[in-house]
Amino acid sequence: MNRKLSDLSGRNAIVTGGARGIGAAAALALAREGANVVVADLIDASETVRQVESLGQKAIAVETNVAVQQDVRHMVERAIETFDHIDILVNNAGVVHRDSLLETSEATWDRVVGVILKGTFLCIQAIYPHMRERKYGKIVNVSSISGIIGGAVSKLDDSPEKMRGRSGPAYAASKGGVITLTRWIAKDVAKDGIFVNSVAPGACETEMTKGFDYNVSMLPIPRMGTPEEMAAAIAFLASDASSYITGQVLNVDGGWVTA
Repeated sequence: MNRKLSDLSGRNAIVTGGARGIGAAAALALAREGANVVVADLIDASETVRQVESLGQKAIAVETNVAVQQDVRHMVERAIETFDHIDILVNNAGVVHRDSLLETSEATWDRVVGVILKGTFLCIQAIYPHMRERKYGKIVNVSSISGIIGGAVSKLDDSPEKMRGRSGPAYAASKGGVITLTRWIAKDVAKDGIFVNSVAPGACETEMTKGFDYNVSMLPIPRMGTPEEMAAAIAFLASDASSYITGQVLNVDGGWVTA
């Protein structure tokens, strides 16, 4: 019997920022297709692990600060020690800020860029030798439409200030950097059988967007997206269904960004 292109049976994944939101949904989407999952996060990820195990797959939680190289190397070592090999890396860990240009402190810039952009780089750098040796790997980086359009505009539900909820400059710059990094690495590692792509979520119902109005009634698909919808795109790019796709950005945004 031919293997379904979406089938991830026998494959093992690392999902950063997997304790909640898009990361947790991605871990479960991969598990439903048969993958075992390493759930990496700075906060307690035991609930995601429990849900993955309830689907019949194996999972472990690894406390990880992706902005710290030693933490990232430990995460990869634990993953390989537990599951022998890693086929999929989902770089989802992130933080958001909504400060203005003048309000953005150096500390905020360093923290946001460190987690989102540096963290994505460190995780790819750490897993690359392992994937190269096996001649196979699927890397999916979670960016944002903020990295394409320069910050998604929203406002607090009870605020008349139109721009108050706009994602800040460090967030937009980091997410834009993730897209460029995706393209650079995709060109560098394709020869090793490694595929590198990105998803760019639009307005999505997570803890980060709770209480903010993104005016989604104006979108072609006039509603907020869900973590599960973002996760479905991630699972597609993590599977053999995307076997001739690399260096691409898939906007999962209800039509917010159009060509």
